[in-house]
Amino acid sequence: MKKYLKSVLALGITSALSLSSVNAATYQVIDKGNAASLKHSYSQQINNAGEMAISGTELYNFPVQFQYLNESDFDDINTLALENFRNVNNLTEIEDFDALKAGQPTANDLSWTLTYLAGKSSSALYQKLDNVIAMTNLSGSTENFVIFDEMIPGTSSLSRSTKDYIKGITNDSWVYGSGSAPYLPSVVENSEGVEVTQWSRAFDLRGFFSPDNGETIIQVAPPSAEYGGISTIIDMSDNHYAVGYASVAIETEEEGALCIISNATDDSSTDDSSSEVCVESLNINAFKWTLDANGVVESEDLGLAVTPHEDDSRTYTSYALAVNSSGVAVGYTHEWVGENETDPSRNQSRSLYAVVYKDGVIYDFTEDRVKQFESRAYDINDQGMAVGHVTTMVNGARTTKFYYVDTDDIENMSMVLPDDFFLGSSSTARAINENGLIVGEGEVESHVVDGSTPRRRHGFLYDTNSEKFTDLNDFLGCNSPYTIIEARGINDNDEISASAIIKVPRLDSQGQVMHGDDGEELFEDVARAVMLVKIEGEIEDCSEIEGKFKRKGAGLGFISLFSLMVFGFSRRYLKLKTGK
Repeated sequence: MKKYLKSVLALGITSALSLSSVNAATYQVIDKGNAASLKHSYSQQINNAGEMAISGTELYNFPVQFQYLNESDFDDINTLALENFRNVNNLTEIEDFDALKAGQPTANDLSWTLTYLAGKSSSALYQKLDNVIAMTNLSGSTENFVIFDEMIPGTSSLSRSTKDYIKGITNDSWVYGSGSAPYLPSVVENSEGVEVTQWSRAFDLRGFFSPDNGETIIQVAPPSAEYGGISTIIDMSDNHYAVGYASVAIETEEEGALCIISNATDDSSTDDSSSEVCVESLNINAFKWTLDANGVVESEDLGLAVTPHEDDSRTYTSYALAVNSSGVAVGYTHEWVGENETDPSRNQSRSLYAVVYKDGVIYDFTEDRVKQFESRAYDINDQGMAVGHVTTMVNGARTTKFYYVDTDDIENMSMVLPDDFFLGSSSTARAINENGLIVGEGEVESHVVDGSTPRRRHGFLYDTNSEKFTDLNDFLGCNSPYTIIEARGINDNDEISASAIIKVPRLDSQGQVMHGDDGEELFEDVARAVMLVKIEGEIEDCSEIEGKFKRKGAGLGFISLFSLMVFGFSRRYLKLKTGK
């Protein structure tokens, strides 16, 4: 039986959208993420056919299951709106309380309901809202790619309680990534013998791949799957080596961490406690799998780079983020700070450093593990060139700088750190193609507006052959409405998978255009998955064109950070921001 649902999203995609003339740009922007069902979309990897993996978030018309809310819940939603609407732009008090209780809310009232449910996320008695949407763009059309989500019993609606992390598509169109199981309702008895509805799921995170664009979803389970645990696929080669990470060393239920979820009953302040085995602090190891169309042929735990002291109770981890056709993988793992330590103490100083996994051995290429505090490796091509970033001090501040390194010469690996946007800019390289072109993103502001607003970031292209670094926005026409904030992939045709900011009409929670008190249409910046395609043209000098600075400086810093957080690894599992 198929356990998937594939539906074509309503799209307003222009197959070749570019507002620049042929002489005013060298790259054309093709919008791949203008999906009418959600607000933000973000590019992931791209294959040589131009097929793209795309992630999205903030669904319109979220399928709230009002039948599971009671009178007290509706009263609390009403109170929530009454007490907070003055502090929220473009929302008012509850507009139609009777319609809300009947499950037919206005957009304003739906927004307050979603806010209320988000505040109940720690309680198993309430519907879960965790939704990260996976999509694929094949042959010019973008489709919803459902991994493990299911219909809520008795409805025609997906739960939309899953996080579907799509990572990429191989050149023979195998799709891969990871996803969580859906939270589904079931009736259970609490400690007082009262029947209550509880929302629970079967697992937290599982790697998957599909050799047939979603017709079949094949799980890649961790070795500890019997007692919970997690796994994910981050990258796959065309000969179907896959790499990622998985939880290890959970041999009994007692060795897992016990999560206690306190649930308030419907008519009492007495807490009812139900429990499930979950993992709060996992032992995570890098893994490499050899796959075929039927499943996993071989599984290899890539291990750790160090052996801790027997009394060291800290968790040690390793991650594999990319693999080439030779089966050589890159990623990062815990290592000792400074020189290699053969007799570590119980509290030996450690950090996470970029490594190569090759022929059963882990090789480190961070040259100075004192001055370079940590490092990551995000991609490797078939020629053995790897890319990532390293963290060091620049002008008295911790700063990440992108690099590339030749891993074929294992004994003499040395990071090359090119110049980027400016000396104090933090930059990261995300991908490299077989032509030696690197893409990533970096900071384009040398100042911080306030303590909470991050510096704005732009995507970049670096050519290792000519040693030329270019802001991707410089390849666009001066009148382009897009600002490229990051690049996640580049294929061997030099086509780039990127995410951009574009200003569009603001939509409410039901996907309808919003207007201000004066009746004028409202606008907002959204993130959009785009593909950059080379065209015959010239880089345009925009320095004297009015509005160019505004376009290039446009965008919301939090959107860029949000994409890195959501579509990299889950913070709950890794407790740090990463991802490919």
